[in-house]
Amino acid sequence: MQTPAAPPSAEPTGHPRRGLVLTTMCAAVILVVAMVSAVNLAVPKLADSDLNPSPTQLLWFVDAYVIVFACLLIPAGVLADRWGRKRALLCGLGVFAAGCLICALATGIPMLLAGRIVTGAGAALVMPTTLSLALIAFPPAERPQAIATWTGAAGIGGVVGYLVGGALLQTLPWQGLFAAMVPVTAIVMYAVRYAPAAPRNPVPLDPVGTGLLVLGFVALLYGIIEGPAAGWTSAPIVSAFVLGLLVLAAFALQQARSRHPMLEPQLFRTPRLRAGALGVTTAFFAMFALFFTNAQYLQYIKGMTPLTAGVAFLPLAVSMMLVSRRASRLTARFGARPVMAVGILLIAASLLCVSWSDSRTPYALYAVYLVAAGGGMGLTLPPLTMGIMGSVPAHRAGLGSGLNSAAREIGSALGVAVIGTVTTARFAAADPAAGAGHHSAADILAAAARLGAGEHARAVTAFTDAAGTGYRVVAATLVVAAVFVLRWHRAPEPG
Repeated sequence: MQTPAAPPSAEPTGHPRRGLVLTTMCAAVILVVAMVSAVNLAVPKLADSDLNPSPTQLLWFVDAYVIVFACLLIPAGVLADRWGRKRALLCGLGVFAAGCLICALATGIPMLLAGRIVTGAGAALVMPTTLSLALIAFPPAERPQAIATWTGAAGIGGVVGYLVGGALLQTLPWQGLFAAMVPVTAIVMYAVRYAPAAPRNPVPLDPVGTGLLVLGFVALLYGIIEGPAAGWTSAPIVSAFVLGLLVLAAFALQQARSRHPMLEPQLFRTPRLRAGALGVTTAFFAMFALFFTNAQYLQYIKGMTPLTAGVAFLPLAVSMMLVSRRASRLTARFGARPVMAVGILLIAASLLCVSWSDSRTPYALYAVYLVAAGGGMGLTLPPLTMGIMGSVPAHRAGLGSGLNSAAREIGSALGVAVIGTVTTARFAAADPAAGAGHHSAADILAAAARLGAGEHARAVTAFTDAAGTGYRVVAATLVVAAVFVLRWHRAPEPG
């Protein structure tokens, strides 16, 4: 399997404190990913607060962070290569903490949304720098294992967000979630001092390319996020998708003609980079579809509290972390494609099993499905990430990490949008009376719960049937994408 070449300044035997460096990088990743899921648990308390947000404002309270985070990942990776990855990581953590503090002190919705935007900008600087710094700390022979650990940490960040967010919000107001992140971020910043310094790549900045890329991503993500509520064929959503595609086409043309492109189009001629980008996107497409609907299933169908639901999701996180740490050895022995094929089949099989779960499914059996999903992710993500990082020059490691992270976030947004749309459409069709006036399956379930046992039982049945359809759509999409991923990922056979 191809390994990224070591930068000139990297020590041949690795950084003397590379274990601490990797732990710090994983902690930083978990911090920014956890904020994606944890904030969902704060919505009910915020809705009942003195700020009195509207439904639309609540939606942007959740999504503003994800949009800024996803849109700035590739430009942030390029900036880190130019500015210095360690400096960029410290700056990103500082901006992230400042955004959390603004949210905690917010006296109105505009200030709160501004804080979420600032936090997302900080997260975009953090995510790509962590992987590239972790690679520098390790000698080439140990990098596959470091990547496996990093991908495991990035994958379990959403579960950690549910656990920590649920625990904090059991006793604290919604502001407590953001206030708690400030000292945690300060501790991570202190530990970053042990990270190695990375060589800089003095490539000129590309403000035009950055603007086009950000505008294109914002338009597409707006369509993805707003589509379920506004309707996929509505004029604003169709316009957003058309604008996004046109702007991204203009970005590709501008990059092809630029003397110093931010993202060289010829990189995508490398089959393994295409395989890695598509594979990471579809893996997180499947995983966040599971995250999104699982939270509703465990709370509305199984009657769990947010904290209990977070604990109930632990089998997936533990399985993913344990398997990902062994993925590099399995890849070295059997080759990347067989390992990824088994992983993708495990994810697809777990989604199919979950699609048949209902209110009578025992949690012990449901936990087995989660273990299978986590194991599949643990097998799939490390070789995909290694394929991306091995396809870019060592001095552009920040760009490679930014591509990897952007694929994750776009896949995550797509997964939530697709399964949310399919589930809500099927749910409302099965029970039009309950669906009237509501925009999501969660809204319908919450409303049905207040109408009596009979109405609630009917809504529960409709929800599990609709969610099952959504899971099967996601599983089918994953399998189709896997055909291209495995075809493009022409890794050398193990010797």
